[in-house]
Amino acid sequence: MSDADSGVDPRRRIPRTDVLLAEPRLAKAVDDLGRRLVRRAVTVAQDRARAGEIAPEAVADEAVASLPSTASSLREVLNATGVLVHTNLGRAPLSPAAVRAVTAAAGGTDVEFDLATGLRARRGQGALAALAEALPEAGGVDGVHVVNNNAAALLLCALVLAPGKEIVISRGELVEIGDSFRIPDLVTSAGARLREVGTTNRTHLADYADAIGPDTGFVLKVHPSNFRISGFTSGVPVSQLTGLGAPVVADIGSGLLRAHPRLPDEPDAASALADGAAVVTASGDKLLGGPQAGLLFGRPDLVRRLRRHPAARALRVDKLTLAALEATLRGPVPPVRRFLDTDPATLRTRADRLAATLARFGVDAVAVASTAA
Repeated sequence: MSDADSGVDPRRRIPRTDVLLAEPRLAKAVDDLGRRLVRRAVTVAQDRARAGEIAPEAVADEAVASLPSTASSLREVLNATGVLVHTNLGRAPLSPAAVRAVTAAAGGTDVEFDLATGLRARRGQGALAALAEALPEAGGVDGVHVVNNNAAALLLCALVLAPGKEIVISRGELVEIGDSFRIPDLVTSAGARLREVGTTNRTHLADYADAIGPDTGFVLKVHPSNFRISGFTSGVPVSQLTGLGAPVVADIGSGLLRAHPRLPDEPDAASALADGAAVVTASGDKLLGGPQAGLLFGRPDLVRRLRRHPAARALRVDKLTLAALEATLRGPVPPVRRFLDTDPATLRTRADRLAATLARFGVDAVAVASTAA
């Protein structure tokens, strides 16, 4: 039999591409990952064999070993940074219940359909109901809405409540959020004007009162979660701002629905609404522990206006987000909440065990006390 008949490249007896793609493990990978990705892995392995880096008979094994577990380029990583909700690592890890919900919703699903009546239904009504139940202070499903992230929630507020008007905000709260997006740029892109009050470190109630007038769309209260000003400082809480006559939009950021003893300085949605905020905006993928989403809570008449604005469709979330959000709210405690509630002694035992395991493999590791972020 000739080399050509045997399926071997006669130059170095390297298996041909068609022969390799027919190999059972690689053939199955084509079904799972797609022909293009598998063929690329085969080509790389063949090139390594031609360069003498691996033996020709190892090409198939090399190609199989280099294949990813999924067709996505994203890779699972271990968050050992001490930052519980790490933006660069995807923020909150989903709970097993949320993962199962996403899988179930991946095909056909009743996202805008009432199976009992056979008629069209409100989009994501299960997730909205779960959100309303988790925060009754919002006044039911008419007082909640979901968009694709917290920046979108704030943008929608500017579009609906302050077109061509002023948004009053403290100079100490003109924050820059992730990827160089700035609050001033975000809200002014909606056609609103910023009316800055106070100074970087001190803003008083009188500063807000002097700025509010006929051109005021709303007062914006932003939680500066990614920086801190210390020393000679002062600010005005939501409870005092609501007495000035203009609607107050409170951007609490983290998505904490209720106060948590481990986070005494973190604002929560329930408290902001109790203090009189007209609308509260928050993220779904931080302390709530769910998927990326922008959560809106507030007066039903205002939330209804937000939901009906034409831009709301451009900012809406997909069925996978709705499924994960509902499962996060209705299912078992999500991982982020477990992380917050874990006893420090348990963490110390876990760290000691991990350090000992690493030491057995020659890694100079020791457990030390630290403060998680």
